[in-house]
Amino acid sequence: MADPFEVRMRFTSQLQHLNASVNSSQKAAHYALKYKDMDEDLHSCILEQLERNSMNNRANIMYFIEHLCEVAQREGHLDFVRMMQRDILRVVDAVAPSDGSGAANVKVVRRVLAGLQQKSILLPATVLEIEAGLAERDILTSHHSALSPISPNPTRPDYKANGTRDKRSIEQRIEEDRERHKKQREDIWAVEHEKEFDKLWREAGDVGEDEWVAAEEDAEERGVAGEI
Repeated sequence: MADPFEVRMRFTSQLQHLNASVNSSQKAAHYALKYKDMDEDLHSCILEQLERNSMNNRANIMYFIEHLCEVAQREGHLDFVRMMQRDILRVVDAVAPSDGSGAANVKVVRRVLAGLQQKSILLPATVLEIEAGLAERDILTSHHSALSPISPNPTRPDYKANGTRDKRSIEQRIEEDRERHKKQREDIWAVEHEKEFDKLWREAGDVGEDEWVAAEEDAEERGVAGEI
């Protein structure tokens, strides 16, 4: 039997080292499902890391949550899903705090909420309720930004002593966002390509046998002409 402390430490390490790669999220999700008998403890790890780490890392964990719920749903271990449904407001507050410090993560939250709704993990009514709060958060963030700079949290690991965000943290966020956008474009292209293929296949299915024979004869004639 695995040592609960070791499992928790390894899972925590995986959460801390998540990046824009889908593989890193999938690896952590499968690890959690491997030790699903410790689901409550692992869920508490997620909440702890959301409230302790940098905003970049919180965004990565938010994306991971969608992967975890999807894998848990597919494998029939719904306790992970139920706990996330129960604590989704706490998750959102950690990823995009109302003080505006996580303004860059509001889009991340919205994107993941939409994905969770699409996968029937969150009810539309729940997403609408959270969206209303995010809309108010956008207004408050803009208002505070226009009046005065937001006081930095000295416990935040992505802030320096002078209150400015670490340059490395900013560059990392830009790179991870670029990687995610690239993956999203690839997914969109794959979906559109598949739709186009299906359309051509359906159209080809309407071709009669005589037309297929004629096409084959035409191809053979072209081959003979080419040899000549």
